[in-house]
Formats: sequence, structure tokens, C-alpha cells
Amino acid sequence: MIKLVYILKRHPDLTPEEFYQRWLEPHAPLVIEVSEAIKAVRYIQSHTVDTPLNQQFADSRGMPPGFDGITEVWWNSMEDLIEGMSSPEGQEAYGRLLKDESEFIDLEKSYMFLTQEHVIFDKTK
Repeated sequence: MIKLVYILKRHPDLTPEEFYQRWLEPHAPLVIEVSEAIKAVRYIQSHTVDTPLNQQFADSRGMPPGFDGITEVWWNSMEDLIEGMSSPEGQEAYGRLLKDESEFIDLEKSYMFLTQEHVIFDKTK
């Protein structure tokens, strides 16, 4: 599987609460709506937990302050991802997603990249 990892910084004019609410509604339903057009098979939002431990972890490694959350989107294959991006329906869907994201995500301070998982262990099963 191929996974898009999107590390997010909230738009500077939003509070964390406003950002998380905006991400859940209406963005999540939009992703669900366009998921078939873009051929995505899984979507997860991970919202950053408000705890001093975040800064302690960052400080212990000499890292800057953290991000506001992570989105993960899965495709069954690179071919599915490319096909979803290339079709007219997929291109229209990606345009809608980008327009919506620009309203609550600070795109210039966020990151995205494609990954392939290598599960080392999974004790959740």
C-alpha cells in the first residue's frame, strides 16, 4: 500500500479548537465524498494532544515545537493513486480538497510526502 502523510500546521487565524472542529467538519465528510474519485481506501486524522509532554519530547531531541496533527491517506497501489489523480473526477476532487484545506491549514508551514509502510511490530491485534 501507498500512504500519503500530511503533517499539518493550522491556519494562524484559527485557535486549536477551531482548527480541529474545521478539520472534522466539513473537511472529513468532503474526503469521504471524494474518496472513490481519488481511489483512496483509508483516511485517518490524528489530532495533537494538548500536553506539556509534547514539548518535553521535542526538547529532549533538540527539535522545534510540534505540529497540529497528521492526516494519513492510503491507496492500494501507486497505480491507483496516479489513476485517481489523473482522471477528470480525481482532478476535480483534488481541486475541491485543496480549496477546502487552504481555509484551515497553513499550507506553507505544513508538509506532505508519500510513504510505504514497513510494520516492525503490531501489538494491537
